[in-house]
Amino acid sequence: MNKRRFLHATALACALCLAGAGHAQDFPPKKAVTLVVGFAPGGAADAAARLIAKKLDEDLGQTVIVDNRAGAGGNIAHQYVANGPADGSMLLFGSIGPLTIAPHVMKVNYDPFKDLAPVSGGVNFPNVLVVHKGVGVKTLGEFVALAKKKPGSIDFASTGAGSASHLAGELFNQRAGIDMVHVPYKGGAPALQDLLGQRIASYFSAPPTALPQVEAGHLIPLATTGLTRPAYMPNIPTVAESGYPGFEALNWYAFVAPGKTPAPLLDRWNQAIVKVLADPGVKDALNKHGLTPQPTTRAELAAFMKQEDAKWSAIVRDRKITAN
Repeated sequence: MNKRRFLHATALACALCLAGAGHAQDFPPKKAVTLVVGFAPGGAADAAARLIAKKLDEDLGQTVIVDNRAGAGGNIAHQYVANGPADGSMLLFGSIGPLTIAPHVMKVNYDPFKDLAPVSGGVNFPNVLVVHKGVGVKTLGEFVALAKKKPGSIDFASTGAGSASHLAGELFNQRAGIDMVHVPYKGGAPALQDLLGQRIASYFSAPPTALPQVEAGHLIPLATTGLTRPAYMPNIPTVAESGYPGFEALNWYAFVAPGKTPAPLLDRWNQAIVKVLADPGVKDALNKHGLTPQPTTRAELAAFMKQEDAKWSAIVRDRKITAN
């Protein structure tokens, strides 16, 4: 390399370093921050996002706006953020379905591992398998025995093909050696209505949806899908402890950003979000919604997403799951 080229390369490297430093200094961003949520207001994801956004707003002294872009099981929001500004002003409260399941079930116009950048884990929660009284069972063992006695006659609801509740049921089909029939719904409310009306036998439900009906005596809880019993469901056994060691099917939400967002900005967002999730007031408020904070490093979230992607893509292939 001649002297002129060397000087040019050195100047270019310095410019890039200064540009990176400039990006890092623009934190919080000078304009309002948008936190995109892929589900309608009022649900668990929206409640968690608003709690966290409010605290970020207070900590950073910058407005954080929650933008609900519901539809297609969250995929619309994920596509929107994948094409969003990479200047640190946009985050997505991403979810298990669009990030690790949907790309294997249907055609999506984004790559979760290229078009979106991991920032931090957010929250997680297990499903709870509930049945109506007419099914005639009170334990998971009795439920499996009935399903084996009458193969193809027991159905289970989900919030849509490729959703976390759908995959929880398919994973249980695989592990228990049964053949429950999947019935997709457009959300938790209609699924719950049909379960209460005894038009569907079972449902892998989010706890906030099912527990009021359990407490009222309308539904029977059989098992939760985490590895351990949540503090708010201490009397309901897990699938794992009911004869299926290692069974785990958690719902989770994580913070991601447009894929080209500079690393220094992603690092600063990680620090800010981890601080919020460690706040006692935030933790208590999330717990009251049945949500467990799950802060991580950026690398830990990236590894977790790849682990979940491998797990659920294998179930999709094994169970021949499609969006139809």
